[in-house]
Amino acid sequence: MTTATETPRERPMSPHLGVYKWGPHMLVSILHRATGDGMAIVGTLVLLGWLGSAAVSADAYAAFIGHASAWYGQVVLIGLTWAFLQHMFSGIRHLVLDTGAGYELKANRLWSLVVAVVPALLTAAIWLFIYYGKL
Repeated sequence: MTTATETPRERPMSPHLGVYKWGPHMLVSILHRATGDGMAIVGTLVLLGWLGSAAVSADAYAAFIGHASAWYGQVVLIGLTWAFLQHMFSGIRHLVLDTGAGYELKANRLWSLVVAVVPALLTAAIWLFIYYGKL
């Protein structure tokens, strides 16, 4: 409670973004939220477009496949693959943290970096396999 004579400057301030030192754990946390939202929004739109075109006619489905096969469709599908893998690995990291393990600074930093890099490598491997049929 503040008194009538107390000014707002005398109140304690909450820490702001400038107080925190940026770390890989912060990147992974932000990516976890962004990929969850991205999959929910973009993934739902792609799924509804696919199901809707299949329900309408063979021509509509062929048009959908044409868009999905175009460069911009491939970018969306590759992005969804990365988002899924990023969200999954980050979720596994959070499950491990929920057990109480991995809070040591070095371990937290290492696993945050792993979670940030491995999904990109796996996405590349998956799409190279799709394009060329082998790794």
